Amino acid sequence: MALPKKILEEKLRRFVEEDVGHGDITAFCAIPLGTIVEAEIVVKEKGVIAGVEEALAFSEAFGLEARALVKDGSKVTPKAEVLRIEGNAATLLMIERTMLNLLSRMSGIATHTNRLVEMVRRAGYKTIIAATRKTALGLAYFDKKAVMIGGGDPHRYGLDDMILIKDNHVAIAGSVRSIARKARERASFSKKIEVEVSRLSDVLEAAEAGADILMLDNFSPRKIEEAVQLLKRKKLRNKLLIEASGGITERNILRYAAAGVDIVSLGEITQSTRALDMSLEVMVKKGSRN
Repeated sequence: MALPKKILEEKLRRFVEEDVGHGDITAFCAIPLGTIVEAEIVVKEKGVIAGVEEALAFSEAFGLEARALVKDGSKVTPKAEVLRIEGNAATLLMIERTMLNLLSRMSGIATHTNRLVEMVRRAGYKTIIAATRKTALGLAYFDKKAVMIGGGDPHRYGLDDMILIKDNHVAIAGSVRSIARKARERASFSKKIEVEVSRLSDVLEAAEAGADILMLDNFSPRKIEEAVQLLKRKKLRNKLLIEASGGITERNILRYAAAGVDIVSLGEITQSTRALDMSLEVMVKKGSRN
């Protein structure tokens, strides 16, 4: 998954514009015009790198030359070099923080996601680790791309991706059964239908009404096991996917995987992840180009 180059650069330019304002007055006052430098981005802790493509696009969009030393998805250790950049010093300093913010955030999300994926795989489960729509405003594309780089699933990107019937839809439109059937009648063949249920009594209604995916919202692992067994008895388990969501964290994720779900979705991997620590360090002053 990748945005067209022009659209990606436009997004990145807007990020820089928010930070720069009318210009970088520090660089203007302190850096001689035309100074050329070489710099590197260095990781300070182990993790999974994500955002290399975006860092290269940042550099190119502002007339800098950059070379990637690792690929997205690479596992790195402290002091690993990610990119080398050469070009106008004032320009580099102007975009430094914005570029690092995005690269660090995406790498933090990829690292967290990968840790959960590997934890589940080591325990012998094939459960998909998915994101949610709990992303930072303006960063949904980048957050979800980082999840994918870390080995997870992005879930839906927006409201037009799939039909996801949640509790408030049911409260407005009627019962789980009636709204799921209505959605099935009106939906294109190309769109899957997911139904969120918060009670065991609604599980069969959603499944029998034609849901492709059943989201068990805030179910305990024990309640999930009951729902799975209920669907098996009615010979419906193999006709849909089961997703668990709500209250799932790194501490309890294995209990949910063991309960028999196909997918666990966690808001924390995009909402609460700590950025991976890295910095940009100027290596060499190359002189000036007039």
